[in-house]
Amino acid sequence: MYSIIVVPPPTTEDETGRTQLRLAPGERLGFGRSASDNDLTIAHDGVSRRAGEITAQGAFWILSNLSREQTYVVENPEGAGEHIKVGPGRLDAPIPFEFSRIVLPAAGDLLPIEVWAPRHDYLSSEGGLDGATTAPAFSVDRTKRYFAVLAALCEPRLRGEPHAPLPTVDQVVDRLRPNWPAASRTSVQWNIDYLAVKLRLKPGPETADTGPRLNGKKESLVSLALRFDLVREDDLVVLRASSPPAAPLSASSASASASGRVAR
Repeated sequence: MYSIIVVPPPTTEDETGRTQLRLAPGERLGFGRSASDNDLTIAHDGVSRRAGEITAQGAFWILSNLSREQTYVVENPEGAGEHIKVGPGRLDAPIPFEFSRIVLPAAGDLLPIEVWAPRHDYLSSEGGLDGATTAPAFSVDRTKRYFAVLAALCEPRLRGEPHAPLPTVDQVVDRLRPNWPAASRTSVQWNIDYLAVKLRLKPGPETADTGPRLNGKKESLVSLALRFDLVREDDLVVLRASSPPAAPLSASSASASASGRVAR
């Protein structure tokens, strides 16, 4: 049974239905410009004659870069910009992403090869899993206002745009107002600051030093949330829930200690 699906770069012939190549565990797929030396031919002068090789390894795959000079980038389109680099001549680099995009630089063009690893292997035990933690890594309550704010920040990238710009505070306010009529810049910004403390991206106000302010706070929050699945696509339902929202935060709430209190 196949475990890896490879989708070659698009061509004018298959714009409407791109070819899919399936690899079973242990099978290899060579790609490059030469039709005689590869299983997948990429007819572009900027691609090496033998550019690389994909090998299926059960639930994951490995990539060999056979080019002499080009570094390949393997992106995680679902991971807020996550990527790894596979340098020239690197063999059997393991790729950790379930859905990946190999980006081949080719004489001014960037050619994408999409790779899926849909097979999932899980530990099963009649007595249950033994690896449970005594305390959660991140304590997140999906019924609270701060989670709705976090979901709104993550939404563009969860909708299939991994490099989409993050929404502004005003855009988050507009997104939340149907379910949170009293949402304001002050309350949304308070929740963003609260999340930065709660997820340990910055110290609480009682322990903070006088150093420089944290830059890229929203970017750091979204990156952490997406990397550790704190917000998934199905969590976006909180942005369109029909049930009445909880009591809104007032501006005076900002004076409360964010490190020891849950946002209401």
